[in-house]
Amino acid sequence: MSRYFWSWFSNLYSEPAENLDKFIQNNLQPPKKELEKIDERINTICEFLEKQQSPSQVKGIVLGGSYGRNTVLKGHSDGTIVIFFSEPFAEADMKQTFIRDFNLIKIMGKFKTVNEKLQLELTESELTITFDIIPIFSTLVEPSGWQTSRDNKPSINTYQKWIHSKKFAFESPFCFTELQRKFFSNLPPKLKDLILLVKHWYQQCQKQLKQDSFPLQYALELLTVYAWEQGSGEDDFNIDEGILTVLELITKYKELCIYWTVNYDFEDETIRNYLQSQLRKDRPIILDPADPKRNVGGNDPNLWQQLAKEAKTWSTSSAFKKENSSSWKPWDVLPASLYVTQGHMLDKFIYDFLQPEQESLEQIKNVVNTIFKFLTEKCFKDSTMTVKKVVKAGSIAKGTALKSISDPEWNLNPRGSDVDLVVFFNCFQNYNDQIASRATIIKEIQKQLEYCPLKDFEIEFADTKWKNPRVLSFTLKSKLLNRCQEFDLLPAFDALGPQVSKFKPDPETYIKLIESSKCNSGSEFSTCFTELQRDFIRTRTTKLKSLIRLMKHWYKQCHRKLKKKGSLPPKYAVELLTVYAWEQGSGVHDFDTAEGFLTVLKLIMRYKELCIYWTINYDFQNEIIRDFLLSQLTNSRPVILDPADPTGDVGGGDRWCWHLLASEAEIWLSSLCFKRGNFNPVRPWQVPTVQTLGSSGLRFFPIIKPIFNST
Repeated sequence: MSRYFWSWFSNLYSEPAENLDKFIQNNLQPPKKELEKIDERINTICEFLEKQQSPSQVKGIVLGGSYGRNTVLKGHSDGTIVIFFSEPFAEADMKQTFIRDFNLIKIMGKFKTVNEKLQLELTESELTITFDIIPIFSTLVEPSGWQTSRDNKPSINTYQKWIHSKKFAFESPFCFTELQRKFFSNLPPKLKDLILLVKHWYQQCQKQLKQDSFPLQYALELLTVYAWEQGSGEDDFNIDEGILTVLELITKYKELCIYWTVNYDFEDETIRNYLQSQLRKDRPIILDPADPKRNVGGNDPNLWQQLAKEAKTWSTSSAFKKENSSSWKPWDVLPASLYVTQGHMLDKFIYDFLQPEQESLEQIKNVVNTIFKFLTEKCFKDSTMTVKKVVKAGSIAKGTALKSISDPEWNLNPRGSDVDLVVFFNCFQNYNDQIASRATIIKEIQKQLEYCPLKDFEIEFADTKWKNPRVLSFTLKSKLLNRCQEFDLLPAFDALGPQVSKFKPDPETYIKLIESSKCNSGSEFSTCFTELQRDFIRTRTTKLKSLIRLMKHWYKQCHRKLKKKGSLPPKYAVELLTVYAWEQGSGVHDFDTAEGFLTVLKLIMRYKELCIYWTINYDFQNEIIRDFLLSQLTNSRPVILDPADPTGDVGGGDRWCWHLLASEAEIWLSSLCFKRGNFNPVRPWQVPTVQTLGSSGLRFFPIIKPIFNST
């Protein structure tokens, strides 16, 4: 290693984090040419071994360890050569045979026995890789040919047999080497750079703590992948944010419960029951994504405690301070999944992980005020056009914002919640004016923001493909605040006037809306009713808003998993369904969160029967509105009418892939969320799938039997 390398590490906790990319490139990445030479030698050795017929036929060879996962560090790294045999063998005979075979190829590398392990050491200049030689005979696992199921996962039968197999202690870490390799094979290069940095830091900690072995190295590799998947997911990300996220997760080791479903999942009962038993054990839990029997998190709390101390030291050091005295921030990543959180712990889960911090909300408020002043005082000061009012919309206005969750769309940028600002203009005299002039206004606002930049902010505009866009999207990068804030500005016609919160809207407002909707798509003018949408949620009990947060978090998990399979129904539909479930099933301020969660999932599973509406802002008294509502309620189900805008059916019939969300809801029924501390099952509320007397005000349908019984 270079002198700079050791000097740099000795000052690791004070060196500016901006140097991390360069440091990884210069000091941690293995030399490409040297690694290629080792690749050639390994290929030659594997070809030689596959031709050997003694003592048993070689079925295949799989390369694992850091070498197989392509996370080799410059200097000294590790690897495994797992050799699968078609017949059982005696271990003593096997060692003698390997000694003989490797003597034939000793010119290729240094062959030795260490602690009764067979090892091969290959060196090229500054790069040395020590391979453990692992001979395996297994009737359960093949070295190749894994993808035998329709969803490109190993067959369920493989894992069922593996769970019941007693051959665990020796084989488990190595039988699934090929799946471990594939898990890492498609990761972006920059994520592997982050893994190298984490491994380097860990190895230096081990030297300081005088630990010879590295029992948690693979665990930290997986923890780094998890941090990236949950926090960024982008090929190009900020290394500083990534390493901070990993360090923060290490400090929360007592809460870590991490698993993947890329090779096995919860759908089969045998595997599900075993996984749940694994996930109920003492934490930290980091299950090998290839092997459900293997918790690589280990059971040494003392080692984790020491690592957590070192992680805290580095993450709070001056290394992550910027020149303007602000600090780099980690991604918002939960140390445990919602799926493995028991029902009686859901309120704590929401409070700890989903509820935004007051400091963050205050920062958003300050940035919003800056935009508000720009729009009302500067943007149109030389124009006859004026801004009548600016209304903050979306989850932040409703009081249901999540930590770093975008709204209304699930953009997984972790830097801050989107803020929707609906801007009402005096030049809009009706709904048609909004359509005709909004593109011009959006263009003018962007022009003014470009010509008159906001003090202390950098602005970046999002591209649009629409000829007549509804929204101006941009990001403000603050020089003073530790965040990038995304905004959506939506010009709108002031259909409701100034007395929004005091009175029920005049029926004439909705009659004009219905007339305009005949020539436009449903909910085209929903922005005009933003204040009603906001107040419908904002006035609800605090715990109901917490349940909405939980459902939005659940929806995010589903969206991440299902987005490539089809268009999910809008998040707003799930939000309204949550309100309906509470109104019809509970209605009290202090209710059981697990019961509410389960009730909403049950409703989603019955999506083909849903017909839900409210009469809080419009009703059936006026003939024109009544006829329109009755026609809306005969649409293909699910029907979920926006309580602020009757033209907006967010249920959408077959417009969206409700079946995907329903299938996911059914899988979640087996979650630990619906087990109490004594593992008694949670029961859902009794809620009809069709709106009944209550919040709707009138009943136009026969009573339908409840979707579930209390027994």
